[in-house]
Amino acid sequence: MTTDDPAARLAGVRDAIARAAKLAGRSDPIELIAISKTHPAEAIEPLIAAGQRVFGENRVQEALGKWPALREPHPDLRLALVGQLQSNKAADAVALFDEIHSLDRPSLVAALAKAMESGRRPDCFIQVNIGDEPQ
Repeated sequence: MTTDDPAARLAGVRDAIARAAKLAGRSDPIELIAISKTHPAEAIEPLIAAGQRVFGENRVQEALGKWPALREPHPDLRLALVGQLQSNKAADAVALFDEIHSLDRPSLVAALAKAMESGRRPDCFIQVNIGDEPQ
């Protein structure tokens, strides 16, 4: 897609997802997480206006700098942490994100559990190394 219009690009992505789902015979809902890392708030706002409601970031500090203001007029937005999380950022991640997609070690689980004592409990996705790969 060559258009510079974010809403048109989003519509094109949604159409491609719908076509792929139909070809695969899928009828269950598919959720698009728009990865907004490295993009300023001004670039994200047109996607919000076009109806995108779930966004992904991979850096806690970057997300803290732009998402509180973006979410204020749009309380229905959901924010996912999609990169590796350092344990020392667990409290900030719990406070800001609705989903954490990167639980990959016991020390992080412990840090998140402690941070969740605040009462906020984002959905967490656990990464499991079923192939016994060294990384």
